[in-house]
Amino acid sequence: VVVVLLSMSAILIIFIVPLSILFFIYLSNILLLIYQRNSEVKTDPLSDVWDSARKTIASFWDIYARIWHGYELHGVENIPEGPGILVYYHGAIPVDYLYFLSRLFLWKKRLCLSVADHFVFRLPGLKLLLEVMGVMPGTREECLIALKNGYLVSISPGGVREALFSDESYQLLWGNRKGFAQVALDAKVPIIPMYTQNVREGYRMFKERRLFRQLYESTRLPITPPYGGLPVKFRTYIGEPIPYDPNITTEELVEKICKGNLLFSFQTKTAIQALISKHQTIPGSIWKALLERFDKRRK
Repeated sequence: VVVVLLSMSAILIIFIVPLSILFFIYLSNILLLIYQRNSEVKTDPLSDVWDSARKTIASFWDIYARIWHGYELHGVENIPEGPGILVYYHGAIPVDYLYFLSRLFLWKKRLCLSVADHFVFRLPGLKLLLEVMGVMPGTREECLIALKNGYLVSISPGGVREALFSDESYQLLWGNRKGFAQVALDAKVPIIPMYTQNVREGYRMFKERRLFRQLYESTRLPITPPYGGLPVKFRTYIGEPIPYDPNITTEELVEKICKGNLLFSFQTKTAIQALISKHQTIPGSIWKALLERFDKRRK
């Protein structure tokens, strides 16, 4: 009995924080439903009418980010005033991205529309939250319309595959995805690379197994649960924009972003190595990421 109880306790501990994040996401949707009902709001979920509700939700997640991960956001000045495409590395749980959205709205009152995997829209009970926060399937047409209307649009080319099968080596798993680059060229907007330090130390996936990979490739569903939730230090870095260049090809732009996603403002191989050495231990170290919570000198 003792062994069973200890085993159950250990399992609960490693999954409790990811489950709590899911709980708070659903709680956010419930609060929006209450706001909609009490205020009798029937307008477009992206309209300014929803800003007070968005501010409440963003404030909650920003407090959570400060307390649990000592969250910092650097390089906001690199985000252009007009439209652009944010490209970011996808952690096991993209809670760091949620922190970014919240702080961006609180600091700049800007709404960044997010391209999400199709399975997200199959989750029950989240329809209003997804609409109010600007989460969309992200077809080429939708992205172009959003950019034409002046919005920021964000995408993680690695998506669920990167979440499931990347690890503490922080390898980018983009495959042949380059549609975002073509959208940037068509819309004539810059691409802004973004990366969160220690995101893989906060939340991890079980080591890849052939069966898990085969199941994902056949179903395109996240079949392995994330675990962890340790209060490691999170710092999101936003790199300098890669400007629109009518003479660049899609392949060249993708190559630039693959570099920029980790180097933030540098675009040479030497600078990549220097920046990784400065900002990220490879392979990632949970203990070092925890100790960085107490490093007051590093900004």
